[in-house]
Amino acid sequence: MRITLERSNLLKSLNHVHRVVERRNTIPILSNVLLKAEGGDLEMKATDLDLEITEKTAAMVEQAGATTVPAHLLYEIVRKLSDGSEVSLATEADGASISVASGRSKFSLQCLPEADFPDLTAGTFSHAFSLKATDLKMLIDRTQFAISTEETRYYLNGIFLHAVEEGSDLKLRAVATDGHRLARAEVDAPSGCENMPGIILPRKTVGELQKLLDDPEIVAKVEVSDAKARFTIGSVVITSKLIDGTFPDYQRVIPANNDREMRIECDAFAKAVDRVSTVSSERGRAVKLSLAEGQLTLTVNNPDSGSATDELAVGYESEAMDIGFNAKYLLDITGQLTGDEAIFLFADAGSPTLIRDTASEQALYVLMPMRV
Repeated sequence: MRITLERSNLLKSLNHVHRVVERRNTIPILSNVLLKAEGGDLEMKATDLDLEITEKTAAMVEQAGATTVPAHLLYEIVRKLSDGSEVSLATEADGASISVASGRSKFSLQCLPEADFPDLTAGTFSHAFSLKATDLKMLIDRTQFAISTEETRYYLNGIFLHAVEEGSDLKLRAVATDGHRLARAEVDAPSGCENMPGIILPRKTVGELQKLLDDPEIVAKVEVSDAKARFTIGSVVITSKLIDGTFPDYQRVIPANNDREMRIECDAFAKAVDRVSTVSSERGRAVKLSLAEGQLTLTVNNPDSGSATDELAVGYESEAMDIGFNAKYLLDITGQLTGDEAIFLFADAGSPTLIRDTASEQALYVLMPMRV
């Protein structure tokens, strides 16, 4: 293999694919990125056996061929080369090493044969549809913070993506929960996702997708089956295994009869929660919300360090009540809201609270209270 290409193009593609490669690997080939040169392209592929990313970038191919190179090492070398330079990649005759040259810099890296590189066979996909990058990004951005990190409940370690009928409309909905809070977002379903199986996208896949959806002009192609999903975003293709499990019936925990409404300015509320939680213990993080007509008092008591209170004017006309929440969870949710105001719908101090965004009907949040 002998090719030349722009450093910026090589770096951009390597930046996308190398992130999949785990830093520690018991299988040496999984530390490598597959480089395949043919026609006028260099294709790069990396995998951790659950997730695979491939990307093509333009290159001058003098001699076609393929090999695998340590992914993080190649990325670091290319990152440190001069801006605007060209990079030449050439494998030695025995295929055991590859030279990376740019200007006066030259490196020689050990290779492993292409034949050893695993292929995440995609199989056939039962459903395919196209979705604007902005819509897919919104579904992920609004829900990913609520993904559970508890490995024992592995079926909660991702985002549940599924199609639901609401009246005569079909929606594509994303849901994530960790048992303490729940986030739900939806968009009008694109044609092609009728009767699609509900899929649970793993956290790592969600994180990689999030980084690739910055260009609002791009339309993502989505293909799903019972076991895998494939996303084509521009020149990048992500193939991922799905979490094999049953997502719980989340509709049961979304309260329908919460009738005590509080309207509050998002920014002021987030700052007040952040201020009073300064004295809270790392373990507890509980903040008490005391509601009275037109007024909210936030209180934190920490026997080890002290206490704090703050007051805000709110739109609230129901009877007075006290309710406690985890401060971090409150901040996570208010961080997702795009409107100036948040709407909190309470039932009582022991029941789940519903939080809505005044600027968007597409997302809603449920938060379990804490005893305070």
